[in-house]
Amino acid sequence: MCELAKVPRASYYRWWHRVAPVNHDLELRDRIQRICLEHRGNYGYRRVTAELRRQGWHVNSKRVRRLMREDDLLAQRRRKFVTTTASDHAYSVFPNLMPGLVVDGLNQLWVADLTYLRLGREFVYLSVILDAYSRRVIGWKLSRTLRPDSALAALQQAIAARRPAAGLVHHSDRGIQYACIDYVHLLHQYGLIGSMSRKGNPYDNARCESFLKTLKQEEIRCSEYVDLEDLERHLEDFIERYYNRLRLHSALGYLSPAAFEQALSA
Repeated sequence: MCELAKVPRASYYRWWHRVAPVNHDLELRDRIQRICLEHRGNYGYRRVTAELRRQGWHVNSKRVRRLMREDDLLAQRRRKFVTTTASDHAYSVFPNLMPGLVVDGLNQLWVADLTYLRLGREFVYLSVILDAYSRRVIGWKLSRTLRPDSALAALQQAIAARRPAAGLVHHSDRGIQYACIDYVHLLHQYGLIGSMSRKGNPYDNARCESFLKTLKQEEIRCSEYVDLEDLERHLEDFIERYYNRLRLHSALGYLSPAAFEQALSA
């Protein structure tokens, strides 16, 4: 083309170096905006960088942060701890097995917790169980009360989905939901070993606390729900279709829990 137009090659290269970076930035901004939209504006620049690299982009995290700041796409974080554990009861508690416990595979350690979620005119309660190795939610149940029924239903769902071998460690806080006779009986029935956090210390169950924080930041505080059934539909979509299958987890090498488990099986 330079020969046909009788233009020196140097002129072409000067033009290319001036135009190409601008076009590349436009393409990169478009891709960043698509990722942020897909993940509801909850991805920070590190996860966006990881997703870009997974899609074949060779890009520096500092550059991604600069572009996200310029486009007002940086995720906002709010941190606040609220205790919901009713540990003042007469039931026995399990010893804390977390210190020194080494987990190197699936179905070795499950972590359980519950939290409250606020609807327009009432509070409801969510019980969850995660596989500690893959961070995948394997059991969950929504309820209007703090009775042990929802915690039991979440555990039954996890057992049905995973069919764990005897000896798996089940860790929770000291709440009455996990210390009651029915819950302990179900653990013993399937050979699961109970473990409970130190009193007043949420950090022993940090994996579950981290998921609940993510749930509230990326779903609950971003939406309004008509009623309990509407909330349940949104939770199913967030947990089963988004968090487990799509959301990149920094502790898993920026893979989703499902992709991490698939990589293990491969």
